[in-house]
Amino acid sequence: MLQFIRKIYTPAAHKSVIDDESTVKKNLLKYRYSVFLSATFGYALFYVCRLSISVVKKPLVDANIFTESELGKIGAALFFTYAVGKLVNGFFSDRTNINRFIATGLILTALVNLAMGAFPIFIVFLILWGFNGWFQSLGAAPSVVALTRWFSPEERGTYYGIWSASHNIGKAITFTLLPFLIGIGGWQWGFWGAGAAGILGAIMVFVFLHDSPESKGLPSVVSKTADKNTSENTTQSVSASQKSILKNPYIWLLALSSALMYISRYAIESWGIFYAQAEKGYSNLEAGQMIGLTAITGIIGTAISGLISDKFFRGSRNIPALLAGILNIVSVSVFLFYPNGNVWVDSAAMLVHGFAIGILITFLGGLMAIDIAPKQATGATMGLIGIASYAGAGIQELISGFLISDKKVIVDNIITYDFSIARYFWFGATLLSALVALLVWNAKMRK
Repeated sequence: MLQFIRKIYTPAAHKSVIDDESTVKKNLLKYRYSVFLSATFGYALFYVCRLSISVVKKPLVDANIFTESELGKIGAALFFTYAVGKLVNGFFSDRTNINRFIATGLILTALVNLAMGAFPIFIVFLILWGFNGWFQSLGAAPSVVALTRWFSPEERGTYYGIWSASHNIGKAITFTLLPFLIGIGGWQWGFWGAGAAGILGAIMVFVFLHDSPESKGLPSVVSKTADKNTSENTTQSVSASQKSILKNPYIWLLALSSALMYISRYAIESWGIFYAQAEKGYSNLEAGQMIGLTAITGIIGTAISGLISDKFFRGSRNIPALLAGILNIVSVSVFLFYPNGNVWVDSAAMLVHGFAIGILITFLGGLMAIDIAPKQATGATMGLIGIASYAGAGIQELISGFLISDKKVIVDNIITYDFSIARYFWFGATLLSALVALLVWNAKMRK
């Protein structure tokens, strides 16, 4: 009865305001989840188009198409162009239409994969995979910019953590679907399958990932504690904010820690299947499934990392980052140093590694840095962390390829590999990453 009377005596103008506010909230919610889901699954398909070469390495070597050293150079070409691209495109993404930015990158990386399956020539692979690195750099920073535009700082950790699961969703698709396709049609189908997935992802991003609330006629998203009369969304404030991150020593330390973590990460993602086959005697399918286990727990690690730090550590990432670093050290050491290829031990190590690296990708790979950086410099911050991270990954690829090839012995057409130096290189980077991360313990979050 009271609701009926209130409805009768509510002025028409006031009803219109209520209806307008309700419509705005409904539309904002709809677009927020459209952006979030398309950014998450879209970036997962970027990963499929990047990790495809990891699955075809051993078949390419077995077919005498490339040597291990050549594959190391090809892999490094992607990482170095990706590192530079992440910095450059990170700065651009603070000022651009991210819908077009991400969709363009995804369609181009898909086309590279389609071409790779048709031209098994070293110089062609080297150039195309180098271009692929640049195209890949159009994915991560713009996706994070999308999250900062559509979600408030108080919920950033939760959604950033879940979005970071895209790495492992992409890894799961790569290490389950592509070995299956290779088994049916040969190594070419590893690239062609990735290319087809990338094209579908580009269409999805173009349709469902929207640039900003303002682009849809909605109010911008601000902090719940922010002064709503203060606006920093000017070109000058963007430039000043981007310059300020270059003077922040904590961001540089996080960049170094992330670079070392990426050596550890890509030692497993890029060479793990090769190592499991050559050192421990698993088949390509068995090795792919084992390394693919990292994707399962990686999704869990990334999905809960931001939520746990937001809810139980008041937004602080230091303690969960330290715990994840310790788990990463233990799991990598077990996988590298436990002899004779026990499938249960190796599988357990990969499950733990996936969980730990998922958390570390979230924290060291971006969230801890954007926590202490201005909102207007989100893309630039991700770019700075990105160039360091993938420079580390590229250095890893070159050194790993050289060490593996240099220690190869051929007797009676039987190839034997000595991973003794390579495994210490991989493990040392894992340990140093956790130690460097401790140096940012006192860094303060920007409110």
